[in-house]
Amino acid sequence: MKTFLKAEWRKLALANYAIDPSLLLKYVPAKTELDLWNNKCYVSLVGFMFLNTSIKGFRIPYHVNFEEVNLRFYVTYNDAGRLKRGVVFIKEIVPRAALTLVANTVYGENYQTLPMRHHWQNGDDSLKAEYYWKLKQKWNSIKVVAEFNPQNIVPASEEEFVTEHYWGYTKINATTTSEYEVEHPRWVVYPVKNYHVDVEFGDLYGKEFHFLKSEEPVSVFLAEGSEIAVKSGLTLSR
Repeated sequence: MKTFLKAEWRKLALANYAIDPSLLLKYVPAKTELDLWNNKCYVSLVGFMFLNTSIKGFRIPYHVNFEEVNLRFYVTYNDAGRLKRGVVFIKEIVPRAALTLVANTVYGENYQTLPMRHHWQNGDDSLKAEYYWKLKQKWNSIKVVAEFNPQNIVPASEEEFVTEHYWGYTKINATTTSEYEVEHPRWVVYPVKNYHVDVEFGDLYGKEFHFLKSEEPVSVFLAEGSEIAVKSGLTLSR
């Protein structure tokens, strides 16, 4: 499969929430099923940086380094006996309109363009990653302070469940799904010391997610990330 996009995903702040699976059923793409962790259904709020981005080998001016924040959940697809674990994005937020146009057109994703900024800071024994995005004059944010020394992800852990999904699935309609592969090595994570999430979930993602504004995450991770490659997509039909 040809590579559509190459980049680095760096300093991924992931806040993970347990949610009633019934709230996600209308978003589940055809031929996929919800993927649970210890019988819990998760959605994750993820903020990170795209760095050194190129599309089909070309770097587009002003679209090489930029923030992204997304709300996603987890699915599986049984591909003729091969179980593929993937993510479905409820919405992805980026700061450039051209990114939204390409992603919505090529992959049928639900992207939105908003003002964004980020702040990274390294201290003597900790590091900080903060991501901000503005809607209706309010700056939403996810902020994480973590230990400076990274750790390997433990097999069969919650961190592995959240980070080790190598496929993306998009609901085109009731019977058609877009599938694409994301290649990257296994990541490391920084133990989180504290965090703060200030997000108007209802305004950003729909009224069914409003309750997350006052919900505490089940867990929060900070992953270093890596170079990634997004492959050209396929269409799956029921």
